[in-house]
Amino acid sequence: MRVLIAGFPAGPWGTNCYVVATGTGSECVVVDPGKDAASGVADVVREHKLKPVAVLVTHGHIDHMWCVAPVAGTYDATAWIHPNDRHLLANPMAGMSRETSQMLLGGNYTWAEPDDVREVSDGQTIEIAGMQFFVDHTPGHTPGSVTFRADYPDVAEISQVMFAGDLLFEGSIGRTDLPGGDHPTMLRSLRNKVLTLSDDVVVLPGHGNQTSIGRERATNPFLQDLLDDQRFPTNPITRGL
Repeated sequence: MRVLIAGFPAGPWGTNCYVVATGTGSECVVVDPGKDAASGVADVVREHKLKPVAVLVTHGHIDHMWCVAPVAGTYDATAWIHPNDRHLLANPMAGMSRETSQMLLGGNYTWAEPDDVREVSDGQTIEIAGMQFFVDHTPGHTPGSVTFRADYPDVAEISQVMFAGDLLFEGSIGRTDLPGGDHPTMLRSLRNKVLTLSDDVVVLPGHGNQTSIGRERATNPFLQDLLDDQRFPTNPITRGL
């Protein structure tokens, strides 16, 4: 089975949106359609003759879920999100930073849940569009943050791809200073859900360039500190909305 993954940054936050399918002309899954992502999804769907049947949401921050309802509604797709972040689909203001809230002041914005929302749980396997997605609950950035992993049989050197949301980035990790964020919880998620993975897992983050577990294990100062079981940096450079 081949796996088609088309990713593109969207909106003012440059949030990576991914479209995943088994190949041209098949059903597909959309991961994290943020602001201005709907047109990019439509371009990928049209180019590869795909049919979106699911929208996977790594967490409820507005830069990752802005277009969840429009995309799900356009294609009659099911949205999947952890129950701890589900309220943010209809009320994303509850998870925003002051800077983001000020940026949106004066806009006529409304949000609502898609018609079909299903909740994910830790350890769950979602079988959809001819693929399996393995769910890991990874709170810290938000209480309901999750990652989705899928097997990648096309290349022998890659066992899986992980849609990491704002958990792990190239050389960094997600911020924990927003409403619902918690730094010690983030460290536990990284220790228990990231460092336990194989080096050949490719990480597709919510922002920035793709990386791998092996590369981050060897070079990411946050993971290295966890491996050394030392104090976490007091002035970390973190990312996310």
